[in-house]
Amino acid sequence: MNPSVDRFRELLRIPTVSHADESETDWAVFDDFAAAMERLYPALHETLTRERVDGHSLLFHWVGARSDDPLVLMAHLDVVPVVPDDWEHDPFAAEIVGDGEDAVLHARGAIDDKGSLVAVLEAVEQLVAEGFTPARDVYLSFGHNEETAGGGAQAIVALLRERGVRPGLVLDEGGAVVDGAIPGVVVPTAMVGVAERGVMTLHLTAREGGGHASTPPSYPATARLARAIDRLHRHPFPTRLAPPVRAMLSTVAPHAPQPLRALFRSLAVTGPLVAGVLSRLGPEMNASVRTTAVTTRLRGAPGDNVLATSATATVNIRLLTGDTVAGATERVRRVVADPAVEVTLAHGSDPSPVSPWHGDAWRRIASAVAASLGGDVVTLPYLQLGASDSRWFTAISDHVYRFTPFHLTRAERDALHAHDERIRVEVWLRGIGFYRELLSAS
Repeated sequence: MNPSVDRFRELLRIPTVSHADESETDWAVFDDFAAAMERLYPALHETLTRERVDGHSLLFHWVGARSDDPLVLMAHLDVVPVVPDDWEHDPFAAEIVGDGEDAVLHARGAIDDKGSLVAVLEAVEQLVAEGFTPARDVYLSFGHNEETAGGGAQAIVALLRERGVRPGLVLDEGGAVVDGAIPGVVVPTAMVGVAERGVMTLHLTAREGGGHASTPPSYPATARLARAIDRLHRHPFPTRLAPPVRAMLSTVAPHAPQPLRALFRSLAVTGPLVAGVLSRLGPEMNASVRTTAVTTRLRGAPGDNVLATSATATVNIRLLTGDTVAGATERVRRVVADPAVEVTLAHGSDPSPVSPWHGDAWRRIASAVAASLGGDVVTLPYLQLGASDSRWFTAISDHVYRFTPFHLTRAERDALHAHDERIRVEVWLRGIGFYRELLSAS
């Protein structure tokens, strides 16, 4: 087996699982992971300086020919929990099924996000061993709790800001190389996130006096809450084309068939129509053209025969570029339209700033894509639907991008945070080439 793949498998077998309640996280495992990295990548550790930040995050510094406008490559050490019985293969055995081009590596973290992390390590190790010195300083930022609080990345940003470091290019996990992501477009597209949606959580709470379930009131708190949830579901946020989505469609227009080509080239006129159509073409397209809100948790009475004194719904909202936490909260109150249902903000952050899809930083990413992943791949700006640690870096850089350099199928993308996460070995190895190209151009 390829030595790079062997190292990847060894790191995948270390279960760096993070939990929302960090007291449940086994931090000793993260220490084991850091020790394994040092053993597996000796040239990297001899040349780059390494710091622990916020306990378990790792920050590496590779001194280049100049220190201004450094490159930051991001990834995270932690993975989400698993339900082993749901998996066809042991999630931490890093088992390879098949041979040659059909070989598939099954493991939690194979894509999210040890795939990128280990590909970065491999690229740096190879370049250091070859005697390469980057034109600019390079930082490797590996957060330990991206899947939960993101405190590690925030601490790294604070440290870099204190040192006066202002990166010229930051690249974190994000969109992949995909087929058929945009209706009618058959060329493979590298989806590079130039922004990400904001994220917030609201609680809807209806209250009543309580009592025995044998004598319910005419309109109990649970029914009032159910009506509020139904209203929210039946009145979604309006559709529109945010600037990153508009840029994506305009850029891909030459590769789209008619009449889509004409529609994508005339978005100043056709934008509302296009947004409405895209919203009906599946969850990903819908999430690209509107702020989404979904009830994720319900809480009521403590017993089967007890009336709830309060019934609460947790609503997760992802904000489209241009929307705000304050505006979304007020809209939910208007839609619920019931003063007896309390709407409270648990936490939230507005959408990230939008990074440019032109200029030197963008060209470096697009060139690395073409050189390593195929000249037929079209690099597109897009709006990242989920949140990542990269949002914290927008405080110190105007060029923050989100891209995972792997050609992923729909089924492979669906396995993220679910069971049977996996990546094709050949696809992962090509990803190393992407980071080598990007580092060589930096």
